[in-house]
Amino acid sequence: MKTITCYFSATGTTKKIAKEIAQKLNTDIFEIEPLELYTKEDLDWTNKNSRSSMEMRNDKSRPRIKNKIENIEEYNKVILGFPVWWYKAPTIINAFIEENNLENKEIYVFVTSGGSGITDTFNNLKKDYPNLNFIKGKRLETSEIDWV
Repeated sequence: MKTITCYFSATGTTKKIAKEIAQKLNTDIFEIEPLELYTKEDLDWTNKNSRSSMEMRNDKSRPRIKNKIENIEEYNKVILGFPVWWYKAPTIINAFIEENNLENKEIYVFVTSGGSGITDTFNNLKKDYPNLNFIKGKRLETSEIDWV
């Protein structure tokens, strides 16, 4: 069985760390790409009408994903990375989780953030998806891999 590093990155920060992790741990890598890319205006958290603000206020929001992992059954470990938005995972992460069968896989979460920690985000994922095996989570500024 194998490990895959999956990530969503709106600005490139998470992407950089995900690539470093995948290279250091010799994992496959998969970018969770929105069908409609986020613009700078979409990401303006100070604008309550920006796309990201509206998505995060709606717990049912599931942005469409451009691509899919065709062979998810080959992996027993998933490293899942994303930026923290409003103290939780962006709703595209919910879409990814719900579109891929991650049951019976070890899931390690890493987040990037300018200041938010991972505790609330990680606990929310565990609560929202109790059938999944979330092992550990960490907020990273670099590709520290000692937590995997």
